[in-house]
Amino acid sequence: MNIADLLIGYGIRDISRRYLSFRDSPADLCLPDPDKTRRYLLYLHIPFCVVLCPFCSFHRVEFKRDRAESYFEALRQEIRMATGAGYRFSELYVGGGTPTVLPDELIDTVRLVRNLHPVLRISAETNPDDLDDDKLPQLHDVGVNRLSVGVQSFDNDLLKEMQRYEKYGSGEQIRRRLQRVRGIFETLNVDMIFNFPHQTEESLRHDLNILTNEVMADQVSFYPLMTANSARKTMLRNLGAVDYRREKPMYQQIVRHMTAAGYRRSSAWCFSRESGMIDEYITEQDEYLGLGSGAFSFLNRSIYASTFSINHYLRLVRQGQTGIVRHRHLSRLDEMRYYFLMRFFSGSFDLDAADSHFDGEFRRAMRMELTSLRLFGAFNASGSQLQLTERGFYLWVMMMREFFTGVNNLRDEMRHNIAKETRILPGGS
Repeated sequence: MNIADLLIGYGIRDISRRYLSFRDSPADLCLPDPDKTRRYLLYLHIPFCVVLCPFCSFHRVEFKRDRAESYFEALRQEIRMATGAGYRFSELYVGGGTPTVLPDELIDTVRLVRNLHPVLRISAETNPDDLDDDKLPQLHDVGVNRLSVGVQSFDNDLLKEMQRYEKYGSGEQIRRRLQRVRGIFETLNVDMIFNFPHQTEESLRHDLNILTNEVMADQVSFYPLMTANSARKTMLRNLGAVDYRREKPMYQQIVRHMTAAGYRRSSAWCFSRESGMIDEYITEQDEYLGLGSGAFSFLNRSIYASTFSINHYLRLVRQGQTGIVRHRHLSRLDEMRYYFLMRFFSGSFDLDAADSHFDGEFRRAMRMELTSLRLFGAFNASGSQLQLTERGFYLWVMMMREFFTGVNNLRDEMRHNIAKETRILPGGS
């Protein structure tokens, strides 16, 4: 990693700290009034997992059926509250955790959203063991057109280090499951991770060949390994120390293979055969609403975070409130930087559109960032259109890794005060 890369990484860490420096919200905080002319993306967070992977920093808790059933009921109530407040949605993304941990509950929740809103695109995440569930076609029937499967790797040794082998099966079993569900959904996305400490070039090549030659996935999202500060000891014990010097050559190996196999880059780390939704919905949406414990929203220049306590979330919703407990209002410049980081992640950026969005201020306010990235060789310009170079694509992978690491550290902070949450609410929650 050269000096320019290190400087950019330091800069994005500094910006991320400002974005993600939250304060507690007043107890009576309500959602901001929606723009009645806008159709928002709705994100729903399902935090339950049967296996808690040691590298994962997303908000997830151990699956308990009665607790999860109470949670889904509260989530549907929160959806009704947001609808009553005037929000209208055209897209739905369900993440976790493992949203398919209770398929019937997920189906009922998606059906509710579709009954209330003209949702056209729906994406849901799952894990390999749920691909055997006979209710999977019902998810398609209720409107899910993109299924994203968290695979991470087909390498059995790596799966064992991740503590996923026993629950989710061998790489060969996962491959067969993926082949069986191919064609059920419009888009089958496979989530992978690269730069595991013990991952070799040969192991990565094996993963790539399975994806493009055997599974023939419609879409593959290849994330660099990233985690939060709290998971570093667990990571070191189970997976080993991460060497970021290996990240760039592995990324270049992925790009060469995926593009040669006929995939195009939907984002710096997502490769698609056809157009469609991608995991990084925040890169396509100016504003979005997140509901459920651990969800984030971006509305009216503010980032909102919902409580990570399942107990607290259920209490709030039962009292007729949303789960939001913290917020951060962005300065105009930080909003521009956030917009620039997210939008350019797709590989291209329209300066005229950015100026229009920010009342003609974008080029002037972002002159230093644009000049620095041009000198680093991050993009080529043609009129108002900017296009990432190969060097630029990797810089954006690195910057997004740093940004999401900052988000993971915020998740750590949000979890800190609930680590010993043991009290069970009435009603089996």
